[in-house]
Amino acid sequence: MKYLVTGAAGFIGIHVTQRLLAAGHQVIGLDSLNDYYDVNLKQARLNLVNSHPDFLFVKVDLADKDAIAALFAEHKFQRVIHLAAQAGVRYSIENPHVYAESNLMGHLNILEGCRHHKIEHLLYASSSSVYGLNRKMPFSTEDSVDHPISFYAATKKANELMTHSYSHLYGLPTTGLRFFTVYGPWGRPDMALFKFTKAILAGESIDVYNHGEMLRDFTYIDDIAEAILRLQDVIPQSNNQWTVESGSTASSSAPYQIYNIGNSHPVKLMDYIKALEDALGMEATKNMLPRQPGDVLDTSADTEALYAAIGFRPQTSVEQGVKAFVTWYRAFYGV
Repeated sequence: MKYLVTGAAGFIGIHVTQRLLAAGHQVIGLDSLNDYYDVNLKQARLNLVNSHPDFLFVKVDLADKDAIAALFAEHKFQRVIHLAAQAGVRYSIENPHVYAESNLMGHLNILEGCRHHKIEHLLYASSSSVYGLNRKMPFSTEDSVDHPISFYAATKKANELMTHSYSHLYGLPTTGLRFFTVYGPWGRPDMALFKFTKAILAGESIDVYNHGEMLRDFTYIDDIAEAILRLQDVIPQSNNQWTVESGSTASSSAPYQIYNIGNSHPVKLMDYIKALEDALGMEATKNMLPRQPGDVLDTSADTEALYAAIGFRPQTSVEQGVKAFVTWYRAFYGV
């Protein structure tokens, strides 16, 4: 089949693109290659697939309505995996308009393309950050997500609402993916593991927020990619028996579904750092700091619905995953 993968030069995007190509599909990879973080890393990811005969890269900004419309008209995609977005909780507090452009207008442009070209399945990235002020663990897709604590999280909640309206109005089958703290080789430089590794190897201290008193459902990138590849074949169907009063909040009478994609085994931040120290063979100098605005205190994913749908749930241990990241980092940066 022919896929559009947005954010193809991104962390999750490149792993999904590689998996689709290996399975024999055609992939049009879209990315704006913006400078939110190192463009050279994005280009290096693209170099993994640029020579593949079934891959075509297109540099386009999601917020460019006409360019997105033209892309859909030209390529006649069958399925869309929409992973592009302006990421980062803290950056969203300082630069909210960037998030409105990319995450709201950009998402709308993708929805319009899918609507007009009868896409058979749209999968799109949401985030565990939508759970906001929730304290019940683990987070379930049956829980309320009406109290986000960052503008980034608010845009992801908005994406889910926008998508539902398109599924309802136009019968567009959609699946939302609430990712939980993704890490691993080719990861993002603004994420904790990348920043910690860089600092420790340089002999610098690492900033540990909330004095290390946080739990995170760290989810390894290969598990994320596996779940996406399986879910793209699980196309939501309309259900006339569903009602708001008695139905699951993760589904609808429309062809619409939401899943958590997380490891389901939350790890203390200090244990995550210990796994990194063990993998590096070095001890970190820790700068203990208060909690930052916008940070969810703890995360944990209920993945029962995901397992029921695809017979798979993420399970790579932090020790395995962090070791794989360190091996990649040392090789990529020649450290």
